[in-house]
Amino acid sequence: MEPAVPVTAAGPFEGALVAAALTPTTAEGRRDESVTRAYLESLAADGADGLAVAVHTGRGASLPLDERAALVRLATTVSPVVVTGVWPDDDTARAAATAAEAGATALLMAPSHPIDTERELRRLDVASAESGLPLVAFDLYTAPYTSRVRRAVLAHPGVRAYKPALLGDALACQEGIRDALDARVAVLTGEDRMFVPSLLWGATGALVGIAAAATSLTARALAATDGPNLVIAARALDELARVTFREPFDGYVQRMAWIAADEGRIPWEYAVDPARPAGLLDTERDEVIATARSLRAW
Repeated sequence: MEPAVPVTAAGPFEGALVAAALTPTTAEGRRDESVTRAYLESLAADGADGLAVAVHTGRGASLPLDERAALVRLATTVSPVVVTGVWPDDDTARAAATAAEAGATALLMAPSHPIDTERELRRLDVASAESGLPLVAFDLYTAPYTSRVRRAVLAHPGVRAYKPALLGDALACQEGIRDALDARVAVLTGEDRMFVPSLLWGATGALVGIAAAATSLTARALAATDGPNLVIAARALDELARVTFREPFDGYVQRMAWIAADEGRIPWEYAVDPARPAGLLDTERDEVIATARSLRAW
């Protein structure tokens, strides 16, 4: 299958903000296409150049393939750049082919655990062959690449972008970005807690869950180019990340859903994370929302 978008350069990733979208869901597990469409349209209107659906922020690993495909098809009516996830427990060939048929323009390859070079390369071979799409290597803090695996993955001909999401490991993030640049692979930062620093280290675009709401704030931070603007951007985005990406870290999905509902992107009844960690308390909500509101004027 021929690649759907150019894979000889950074292509649609250069300078792009790809918002890792929520999957709006009620407490009963109900989803509504019109609610999801309005939400995705709000992200694009506020500066998202692309949409990542059924990725971790959208709890994609737990969604059946047909539901993921439906989200991809919907997203393609909103944005020209649509990324979706391929997970370790997937039938890689089927998941990749289904995503391509639905209209995805790139695949985010979630890492397997434990990390093994040969297994990762086989998964990349299959995903690339079955989809014809550019692959985004996902260096995730819960299953980070070793240096050996990372370099092998970045050398794979199907990999056209690298998403570091190492949370607080600045050294590993810097090393990963340097390896990607050496391999001539675009870097889409996934570092919600090190967003502006990762741009200074060489990232030129972003694929982040912090853009699932407060999207314009993330877009402005990505666009900041000079010293004063970078300092202001770093402080603003760091303050938002401080209250959203903290223990329990996987609670960021619910926290971003609270912000999205407060911004009017989704109805409150759809601001429910079905995989919300037990340690996340509703008492956090007021602080999260108040912080997000305080940053809207930036």
